[in-house]
Amino acid sequence: MFGTLASGELETARLRRDLGFSCGGIRMEGEQTQKLVVGYALTPKKKKSFLQPKLEVLARRKGICFVPIDLNRPLSEQGPFDVVLHKLLGKEWQDVIEDYQQKHPEVTVLDPPGAIQRIHNRQSMLEGLADLNLSDCSGNIFVPKQMVVLKDSASSADRAVEAGLKFPLVAKPLWIDGTAKSHQLFLAYDKRSLAELDPPLVLQEFVNHGGVMFKVFVVGDTIKVVRRFSLPNISNCEKAKVDGVFQFPRVSSAAASADNADLDPSVAELPPKPFLEALAKELRILLGLRLFNIDMIREHGSKNVFYVIDINYFPGYAKMPDYEQVFVDFFHDMA
Repeated sequence: MFGTLASGELETARLRRDLGFSCGGIRMEGEQTQKLVVGYALTPKKKKSFLQPKLEVLARRKGICFVPIDLNRPLSEQGPFDVVLHKLLGKEWQDVIEDYQQKHPEVTVLDPPGAIQRIHNRQSMLEGLADLNLSDCSGNIFVPKQMVVLKDSASSADRAVEAGLKFPLVAKPLWIDGTAKSHQLFLAYDKRSLAELDPPLVLQEFVNHGGVMFKVFVVGDTIKVVRRFSLPNISNCEKAKVDGVFQFPRVSSAAASADNADLDPSVAELPPKPFLEALAKELRILLGLRLFNIDMIREHGSKNVFYVIDINYFPGYAKMPDYEQVFVDFFHDMA
């Protein structure tokens, strides 16, 4: 149907068998009766990063079993599952999951494909965020001014100026399709440089933020925040002298961590916890998702003015502190 999920599934099954990792109900002595079966459909890369041995060991102790979904067989013939965890792209897979949801409403699907699709488009991703009511939560949330360029990047420069956008502009691919290219970000300093970029794009005003970005991981009701180095502030002098387009460094990797760096306290201070809790709660409702992360910056010189610049579904949770225990607790609460 979709091809094999990953090579080595047989070896994984043997390992689970040797560890007593059975989903048949009764376990080896000292282990609990099976409580929750999580069927997963993940790319090989996502499976390798997420299903770490520590996660499986902790899960097994709580009676949680991870079972690979065979993409060559109808989903309804597999299981039974209590939860379906997935991150695969494509209309065919979306149809399979939506059909399965209708036939098996008792199964929790993480997360609904229609909701995921919304944040695969950077135009619809941030819609509605500026209208969230967070006024009583020690912070204010905004979205940078942005516009979409579907074709002809050269002529888009005049339209960007007409729309009130000020250079430099962050240019991002419109679609997040799972490829490395969809996460390539560029900084365009002038109108002429936009002609070098390939549409479809989202152009977003650059907001000075002290060179630090906050990655807010959300797993159900749980929130974890890490700091990542980002682009430094850009002065008016630099804007006048620099031209061209420059590619952003990757800020998602652990190598870009700023958690232990000697930073200005006004830059390094994490967003207030009540503010993050309220934001995550509102976004869970707005997006209809339970597994996502928010890329957020604090406007330089302010204490409580924040901008959401990106949202990612089922991100690299292995970069989140104690992610294994967080997910075990998350699944255990479902049981």
